[in-house]
Amino acid sequence: MLSKKSQYAFKALTYIAQQSNGVPILIAEIAKKKKIPIKFLENILLELKKAGLLASKKGKGGGYYFATPPDTITLAKIMRIIDGPIALLPCVSLNFYKKCKDCDEQCCGLNHIMSEVRDASLGILENRTVADLV
Repeated sequence: MLSKKSQYAFKALTYIAQQSNGVPILIAEIAKKKKIPIKFLENILLELKKAGLLASKKGKGGGYYFATPPDTITLAKIMRIIDGPIALLPCVSLNFYKKCKDCDEQCCGLNHIMSEVRDASLGILENRTVADLV
């Protein structure tokens, strides 16, 4: 399930993409227009900034803007930044792999099916960008 934090990240990024044309957008404006708690939004935007997707400008005319073009930012990348693994099980995660304690991956039917689910999801999420949300 997509977390509320990821949902808010997608809403904020969509708003910035729709409004900005490279012009910084104030956090307060995004929070108000998208009905996102401002403190929660501050944390989300900071994470996206640390990951290099957004940049910010202080002072008059300040706010957040894209450091990377929206059409190059995949939905999978955002989900990984905000929530971590996309895979439903740690033993099938590509970027956050962790072996299950009580499982033999070679014989586990659940592992094989969840690998297919991961691949199907990534097939969409890796090929859709923030620009597709606009």
